[in-house]
Amino acid sequence: MDLSKYKENQKTSFLSGEYERLEKEEKSIEEMLNNDVSMMDLVEEEKNNLKLQKEAVLKQMNDILLQEEKEDKFPNEIILEVRAGAGGDEASLFAQNLADMYEKYAEKRGWQFKKESESLGTIGGYKEVVFEIRGLDTYKDLRFENGVHRVQRIPVTEKQGRIHTSTASVVILPMRKKTKFVIEPTDIEMEFSRSGGAGGQNVNKVETAVRLIHKPTGIDVRCTSERSQQKNREKAMSILIAKLEQRKNEDDMASILEERNQLVGRGDRSEKIRTYNFPQDRITDHRIKKSWSNIEGILNGNIEPIIDEFKDLG
Repeated sequence: MDLSKYKENQKTSFLSGEYERLEKEEKSIEEMLNNDVSMMDLVEEEKNNLKLQKEAVLKQMNDILLQEEKEDKFPNEIILEVRAGAGGDEASLFAQNLADMYEKYAEKRGWQFKKESESLGTIGGYKEVVFEIRGLDTYKDLRFENGVHRVQRIPVTEKQGRIHTSTASVVILPMRKKTKFVIEPTDIEMEFSRSGGAGGQNVNKVETAVRLIHKPTGIDVRCTSERSQQKNREKAMSILIAKLEQRKNEDDMASILEERNQLVGRGDRSEKIRTYNFPQDRITDHRIKKSWSNIEGILNGNIEPIIDEFKDLG
């Protein structure tokens, strides 16, 4: 039996050695039978025992590989980006509403939720924010959040009581364990700066923040969450690889996406997957033509009714 795929995998390499040991025992017992026919009953019993052991080891190895395939398709670690689109300050405030919604949902699910970088709006909210989320079924459950989200409401800064429309884009990037993507060192431009915000003297005085720019595509990644430059560089590289793999997969599938910003469109009001209409207390997903009420509750992290609608879509 060809055991090469099991030997190459770190999780099954030990078991492949155990399978080979059982095969050797099997051959040894067959040789014993050739030398002494009177031991046939004992040998047959031992051969059946070894066969059962081999089948059990083989099943264990295949189960491990099958689980890895599932994890590769639906990894339990993602990068979540939320970026303000059309609508100025109101778009930044809405971007924060969405970011808070996902954070509260992650908390309910028991997922780890960690901010990697942020760019703040002029009156609050986020121009852009990046999070790392770890936990069971993170990508499987959140992958359909990808796209432009539109909000219709009266902004707090509106004096005339007029309803404004603004947008924010959401990007979900799976962080897969296996990657065949190779980045040439010459294609990377690296910048270092001081991390802002709380975190102690080390964070503020040492250039620990890292920004990576992939020159061929213009994709850039910034990471400030770790206390050391090395760890931020490693994290930024993982995020960059995830972004490049996402783009490559989209190109391979001949999707309409060629540039990274096309993943979420231009943020225009006309491009949307979902609308949050506050005056009518209604959220509508335009892909499945379904609406929900209780906007405040959903933005407070209770998005299960929406997530559940997409679970059976593959």
